[in-house]
Amino acid sequence: MQIQIVPHEGWQNSVQIRNAHVELIFTLDVGPRVMVYQTPGGQNIFKKYAKEMGGSGEKEFVARGGHRVWISPETDVSRVPDNGPVAKYELLPNGVHAEEALPAPWGMRKTLTVTLDENSSKVTVLHRVINESDQPVTAATWGVSMMAPGGVEIIPQPPMGLWPRDLLPERVIVPWTYTDFGDPRYRIGTRFITLRQTADGGPTKLGLFHNQKWVAYLNGSTLFVKCFEAEAGVANYPDFGCNFETYTSEEMLEVETLSPLKTLQPGQAVEHTEVWFLAGNVPPLASLDEQDISDWITPILRRLGVIS
Repeated sequence: MQIQIVPHEGWQNSVQIRNAHVELIFTLDVGPRVMVYQTPGGQNIFKKYAKEMGGSGEKEFVARGGHRVWISPETDVSRVPDNGPVAKYELLPNGVHAEEALPAPWGMRKTLTVTLDENSSKVTVLHRVINESDQPVTAATWGVSMMAPGGVEIIPQPPMGLWPRDLLPERVIVPWTYTDFGDPRYRIGTRFITLRQTADGGPTKLGLFHNQKWVAYLNGSTLFVKCFEAEAGVANYPDFGCNFETYTSEEMLEVETLSPLKTLQPGQAVEHTEVWFLAGNVPPLASLDEQDISDWITPILRRLGVIS
C-alpha cells in the first residue's frame, strides 16, 4: 500500500492511493472527488472533462468528472459548487477522509471517505452529509460516478416470479420526463437491463429500487463493479423510491446510488456506503444476449469476490 500527495491534472494536492492491483487519485484542491480508478497501466474508468482539469474557484457548479458525493432530492442545494479546496482531510493507513468546506447559506457539509483493500481492487466509499444549519433538513446522500464514454452498463434483474403464486409487485422502475423506453441504447430483458453510452445519444435517465447488490460498467477491457445495499420495507428513498439511478448523454454515463431520505436535526448526519471492484484485461463480451452476459460476467464476479 502506498499513499502520497501528488500533483494531478494541474492540481497540486491530490492523494494517490495504490496497491499491486489498482490506483486511485483523490483531489483535495477541489471537491472532494475521486478522479482516477484504474489498474496498473490500464485505463481510468472515470470520465474527465479535459477543459475543467486543474480549475478552481468557479462560481457555478462544475462537473469535472470522477466520483462525488451529492445531496438528494436534486435541487439548488445539490448543485452548490464544490470548486474550492477541502476544509480538512486526514490520511488513513489505507485511504483518505476529506470534508468539503461548509457552503453558505445552506449549512450542509459533505464528506467522502475512501479506503483501499490491501490485497485486491476492493474500494470502500463512505458518503456522508451533516446538517450544520439551525433548521431541520430532509435529505439523502447520493454517490455519483461519472464513467468514461463508450461503455455498456449491466444491471441485473431480480428473478422472475410465477403467476398465480406471486401476486404482489416487487420492483420500482422510475423514468424521468426525458426517458424514452424506445431508446435503442436500452435493452430491458428478463435477467438484465443494459444501457449503452454512445456519442449520438441525448440525455436519458432511469431509477430503480435495486436489491440485486451490484451494477457493472464495461468499457473496453475494463470492468467496474459497484456494490450497494437496499433497505426494503423500512426505508423512504428519494425519487419515488430509488436507491439506484443511471443517466447517460453523448458525453458519459453515470452510475448513482442513494441513501434513504432522513430528516436531519441540526448536528445530525445521513450516510451510505458503496464498494467498488475493478477487473482489467477482461475477455470481450460476445453480445448483449442475456445468456452471453451471464456466462461472461459470472466468473469475473466470482473472481472479484462480488458473488460466491
